[in-house]
Order: sequence, then structure tokens, then C-alpha cells
Amino acid sequence: MTQDSFDTIIRNGTVAAASGMGVMDIGISNGKIAALAPSLAGKAPSQIDASDHYVLPGGVDTHCHIEQISGAGLMNADTFETATRSAVFGGTTCTVSFAAQHPGNRMRDVVADYAKLAEKGALIDYAFHMIVADISGENLRTDIPKLIADGHRSIKIFTTYDKVRQDDHAILDIMAVARNEGALVCIHAENDGLIRHMTDQLLAQGKTAPKYHAASHPREAEIEAIDRMCRFAQFTGARVMIFHVSTREGAQIIRKARANGVPIEAETCPHYLLQTVDILERENPARFMCSPPQRTADDQEALWEALADGTLQLITSDHAPYRMDETGKFANGADAPFNRIANGQPGLEVRLPLMFDAIVSRGRGSVQDFVHWTSTAPAEAFGLSKKGSIGVGFDADIAIWNPTATRTYGANDLHDNVGYNPYEGTTIMGFPVTTIAGGEVVMTDGRLIGSPGRGKRVAMAAQR
Repeated sequence: MTQDSFDTIIRNGTVAAASGMGVMDIGISNGKIAALAPSLAGKAPSQIDASDHYVLPGGVDTHCHIEQISGAGLMNADTFETATRSAVFGGTTCTVSFAAQHPGNRMRDVVADYAKLAEKGALIDYAFHMIVADISGENLRTDIPKLIADGHRSIKIFTTYDKVRQDDHAILDIMAVARNEGALVCIHAENDGLIRHMTDQLLAQGKTAPKYHAASHPREAEIEAIDRMCRFAQFTGARVMIFHVSTREGAQIIRKARANGVPIEAETCPHYLLQTVDILERENPARFMCSPPQRTADDQEALWEALADGTLQLITSDHAPYRMDETGKFANGADAPFNRIANGQPGLEVRLPLMFDAIVSRGRGSVQDFVHWTSTAPAEAFGLSKKGSIGVGFDADIAIWNPTATRTYGANDLHDNVGYNPYEGTTIMGFPVTTIAGGEVVMTDGRLIGSPGRGKRVAMAAQR
């Protein structure tokens, strides 16, 4: 390789590479990592000094709701432009969001329409999950197999929520197709009957405030549904990913299933690792509502243990952005009962800084653990073969971190379109100062440089 062959050289950073960790230089050419060495000779048009900084793979966030109409018919607050703008300020360089089907829609049309939104607005690379709500007609027989073959190898299904939930028969049919075609089935696992029962009971007692949301989604709903989905995965042989695990018992069921050879993977999210159910007692509690709800400190410890022993593989944001007004959380009125308030928190921008602080700065794990849970494992799980690691031939998606920088989050200091930060008042140590996507600096020193539409769709490789 000639000394003039690099477009960019990142020098003197402590690099978490696929081959190990150490101080080295990274040469970037044509959007790819072309060389790694203790010292690269020559110059490049762009050189970045990363002395005293970590040079890490850009975050891969495989659970993001972006420019999506919810099952309740509500458009969330973020477009691809605002969501991916927020992502790069948090060090994330690839998202996987949801092409959401509703009953009566052809899956092929849903994905095509969603792709147009991403092409117009995304600043970083992206892939899609298919939310499957209707398997009738040509959807399961024709559309979904063709979309899988085209690299949309992730199917999302719900066991609850009126307009999107699938019954057991349909779930088994979907798993069979996914097994045969080489796709991953991702599941929102909560028992619908338990949620309906508790919701009816609470409303009948006049318990309508947002804080009662947690009681309406009892832990038993998650436990039962995770157990059932593990059994379905064992029966069908389909690869299954359980989304947003929140309970000790749920993690234990997954641990046992994996030990028995069931093809189960699972994720959790920052709000389950860092928030407990008492957060719904705070002022304006609707801003913290999510499903499943936050649990207890004991559950948090169990989730950290499950990450450490490999029971849980991923930490994703479950970015679900709704504004605190009539366009979002309060679309059904300022005094709406808990079951008519949109669920979700913004998380794309805060996921990596919160987790760097919790894992690296506070000693829950190593830098390599942080990289694995937030970048490498998500990329591997979804067949994003050139993402999530630093190595020759990988996409030059990189975040440069100042490990000693501190920041206290404010009330509305994120770069999305949500209007609030659920971690207001939280102080963290460790922050991304430069984000590079496809070899191009898209954010540095708090300034956005990348342009909407520069991101490209990434096909998911087959995972059988």
C-alpha cells in the first residue's frame, strides 16, 4: 500500500479492534477500513489525532422506531433525518428500524414506501425489520419470502396490542417461514390476556393515572410470553430474538432455553438497566412510560448478570419518540387514562453515552464489553456483516470517545424531535466527540457535518 492511498488516517487512538485493543493508527479508503498498524507511514488528505481517546466501532442500534405509525395509528415524532441526526451525536452509525404493516396492507408495499422515507432522510446506514400484522393473501406466501431473499431478514411480531398482535397459530406459521427462508423472528413478548385483565381491573377502580401503567403490564405477562416463545422456537427450530427483556424470571427462562440448545437470543435496553418502576411517581410521568414497564433494582441486577454470562447479547435503545403534547403522548387528551397514552422514550442519542458510563466508567465491564453489547453483537445478530467492528475490510463506521469528558443531561438537549430528555439531571463520564460514517466525518465537537440522504440501506446476510 502506497503512502498516498488513504483518504483519512486516525492516529494514536486506543483502538478496540476485532483483533484486540491497543494504541494504533487506522487508514481509511473509499469508506472502508484499509489498514491497522501501530504506526502508518505517509500522509492523507484528512488526519485525525485521537491521542488519549478511545477509537471504537460506531454504535449499531437494532431497535429503533423511526417515522413509523404505531399500532394505535399515531405517527411518532422523528423522521429519518431527525432520528439519525440524533444518532450521530450519540456515536451511533447504523440503525435498524421498523417497516410497520397494518391489517389490510401488502408487506411488499409497506417496505417499498418505508424505503423511500429512509432514502430521503437518513444520515447514516440503515436496515429494516418487517413488522408483520397481516399474514393473509400473498403476504406470508409470497411477499415475506421475497423480501427476506432481498435482505430484509428480520421479522417483528407482537403477542399483544389490538391492531398488530398475532395469535399462536399465526406466530407458528411465521416462524416456520422464517426458519425455511433464513430470517430472524423478533418478538415483543407479553401475554395479552393478562394485560387486558389488569387494565380492566385498574380502570374499574378509577386508577387511571400514568403511574398505573406498570401495574397493567404485570411481570407475569412477560414471563409467560417469553416462556411460550422459547417453546415455539424449540418446536419450530426458528431463530428467535426476544426484545426488551425486563425481568429476572424472563432472563432465567432464556438462560435455561439456551442451555438446552434452543435458538434464542435476547436484548435489553438502558431504561431497564438504569430506571426502576418508581420513576412513574415523578412529575410528568408519561415521559417515562414504556412497555414492558420498568421493574425493580433486583431485576436490574439480574439483567446485568445475564449480559455478563451471555444470556442477553444486545443492548438497544428501543427509541420510541413521542412529544409531550397533543401530537404524541397526549393525542387522546391531557387527562387521558394510562392505557391511552403513547408508550416509549427517546433513546437513540443517549444509549451509548449512558452505557459507556455504566459499563466502562462505573466498572460494570470493560471497553470490549461495551463494544460487544452495543455494536458487535447487534451487527452479528442481524447479519450486518461489515458493521459493528474495527478491522480491515469493515465499513469505516467509527466513534472517537473522550473517556474523561463529563456531561449532565438537560431538560431538552437532544438532537431528535421529541422535546425532552428522560435522563435530565443524569451526569455521565465518557462521550463521543467525533462520529465517522462510511469514512466521512458526520459529527465532530458538537457540530453536525453529514447531510440527510447520505445513508444507504444495508442488506442483512442469511443467518441459518
